[in-house]
Amino acid sequence: MAATDPYQCIIVEHQYSHKFTVTVLRATNVTKGTFGDLLDTPDPYVELFISTAPESRKRTKHINNDVNPVWNETFEFILDPNQENILEITLMDANYVMDETLGSLSFSISSMKVGEVKQMEFVFCKVTKVMLEMQLEVCSCPDLRFSMALCNQEKSFRQKRREKALEGIKRLLGPEKAVHFPSCIREVPVIAVLGSGGGFRAMIGLSGVMKALFESGVLDCATYIAGLSGSTWYMSILYSHPEFPKKGPQEINQELMTNVSYNPLLLLTPQKVKRYIEALWKKKNAGQPVTFTDIFGMLIGETLVQNRMNSTLSSMKEKVNEAQCPLPLFTCLHVKPDVSELMFADWVEFHPYEIGMAKYGTFMSPDLFGSKFFMGTVVKQYEENPLHFLMGVWGSAFSILFNRVLGVSSSQKQGSTMEEELENLQPKHIVSNDSSDSDDESQEQKGSEKPDAEKEYDRQNQATWVERMLAVIFNDSSLFNTREGRAGKVHNFMLGLNLNASYPLSPFGGLMYQVSIDEDPDTAVADPDEFERIYEPLDVKSKKIHVVDSGLTFNLPYPIILRPQRGVDLIISFDFSARPSDSSPPFKELLLAEKWAKMNKLPFPKIDPRVFDREGLKECYVFKPKNPSIEKDCPIIIHFVLANINFRNFKAPGVPRETEKEKDFADFDIFDDQETPFSTFNFQYSNEAFKRLHDLMEFNTLNNIDVIKDAIIESIAYRKLYPSRCSVSLSDLESKRFYKRDSRSKLHK
Repeated sequence: MAATDPYQCIIVEHQYSHKFTVTVLRATNVTKGTFGDLLDTPDPYVELFISTAPESRKRTKHINNDVNPVWNETFEFILDPNQENILEITLMDANYVMDETLGSLSFSISSMKVGEVKQMEFVFCKVTKVMLEMQLEVCSCPDLRFSMALCNQEKSFRQKRREKALEGIKRLLGPEKAVHFPSCIREVPVIAVLGSGGGFRAMIGLSGVMKALFESGVLDCATYIAGLSGSTWYMSILYSHPEFPKKGPQEINQELMTNVSYNPLLLLTPQKVKRYIEALWKKKNAGQPVTFTDIFGMLIGETLVQNRMNSTLSSMKEKVNEAQCPLPLFTCLHVKPDVSELMFADWVEFHPYEIGMAKYGTFMSPDLFGSKFFMGTVVKQYEENPLHFLMGVWGSAFSILFNRVLGVSSSQKQGSTMEEELENLQPKHIVSNDSSDSDDESQEQKGSEKPDAEKEYDRQNQATWVERMLAVIFNDSSLFNTREGRAGKVHNFMLGLNLNASYPLSPFGGLMYQVSIDEDPDTAVADPDEFERIYEPLDVKSKKIHVVDSGLTFNLPYPIILRPQRGVDLIISFDFSARPSDSSPPFKELLLAEKWAKMNKLPFPKIDPRVFDREGLKECYVFKPKNPSIEKDCPIIIHFVLANINFRNFKAPGVPRETEKEKDFADFDIFDDQETPFSTFNFQYSNEAFKRLHDLMEFNTLNNIDVIKDAIIESIAYRKLYPSRCSVSLSDLESKRFYKRDSRSKLHK
């Protein structure tokens, strides 16, 4: 018998919409008037219009030369029952030049009762009769899933994955550690691997990490792998590859090394751009929003998944249907035009089973993302967006700052990082119609150096040519040459919902944890300008929303893995974020994640930045709850940073470098070198640069396998000591009294 999920008992309330079905049956004695009928026999059709409904206008086909046409065509409208909904029925005559209106009538839909079916005759011009059949129903099965719980597919995956993780842990620890093995499935810890943003640097760094985790057996123990921006690109490559997980990262990484040795901007040839534009034109004509993120996604796709441009997020289900590898979690942000991303941003999570926002308890299947919704029901469904479009959205910071990707200098200092530029972006620069864009649009200074032979034409002219061409074709000068036209944009799937506020991410947990952190005077609290408006709701009246790179708020995907429903015990975090220098403290993004967690009352270990002063720069740091008996839901975090320390002297853990060639290969800086190939904006890696970064992160991971093993053992011990760790019992529903910010959220008893 399946265990009851207490999160399922929290009702995420939403107002049901009405479905109004109209069947245009037939008409009799259609006339254009005495004189008109002498000149021409009508070619009639019927138009239906409800101004308050999305997809408000429908029409039948026209029937040539027929005064008694029979249509039998059925149309559906989704209605808000709180509005006065009026159906306008117009009888039309189709003509070659201009269609002619033969008559128009109105019908008040509020006069119908829910469940009622009516057949009505509408009379036009005193003699023409049009027969309609109408039905009003409640949409009791919306296309959005409203729940605080994980979806059933993820629950099923977790159960299967735990069984596989148990075997993986036994293999990883070996018989000599048998005393620490979990004795049952419940004692198996939930382990998550996280990758940060950082462009191709993050993607290549994660490729080395995944090779190490795969070959060492650690990946067999993990339940989730979560990524942001550049890390999502590698996850997309891996999970869309037809041979993964049968074929490991080693061979897939070889393909990646070849692909990134060419500059993706060389794909901006007239022939390629023509094909991109045809795809965008088709999308725009279908009624979907189009921005430069679509183009950027195509560039990324052609570079990284060039043989899999038709892949989708849904197609990844086959990789996890038997829990054969960790469930991939991707993320982006929903942002507002007038609020800083650090103050407000809704985290959107993506995985092969669902896309949605935990903050609102609202989710959908991946094939519906981008479709038109109204009050939770799809009113116009499009084909599922290809994976490369999502890759463009997840890494859209590069689309917003596209001229920096091209190498066109801005008012920023030369060599400025993506992180520094994003700090100077105001929300209005991303989602407004401001066309000034001084940072991105400044002219490149002409130097005496000629462009490399590989770069076929001047990059400034390339940027201008592409943007002008797109703007002219789409008849919108601001569409691609402003940041508003570059940020990702989709139809608002929350349109029409009655949202007043958000749901707490941790409705049951957090109370005991809050006591423990309040007793700690050193516990960091968010600054006033960070996450201040974290509880604000999304605008449900806006027809479209902007979805952008999660790195705009902080560069680690902790929010999607910290959902208490996922009950993660151990987080192995890999941070590839840029730093001012190789010797700079590496905790900036982790501290922001800690603040975000505290604002949401989610358990998170104390991140003490003073550890850097005490221990200096290391390959990884471990952060644990201070008092596990009180903070029993708090995960252990192993935080890997991008640092070249032991790799300089060892080619493998415990194996010293001997030859000068081996030493030269490993003797490089990541951030200190002015000519570094590891810039956030670099989209072309030589084989040597790729191997250096890939091998560095593979080494750093393998060099700390014992640290990971010890953390797994400790997580198992926590599970054994606290069987209810990271879970909620039904008794919590009765014993814990709490008040939500949203009056729509109730307990179902």
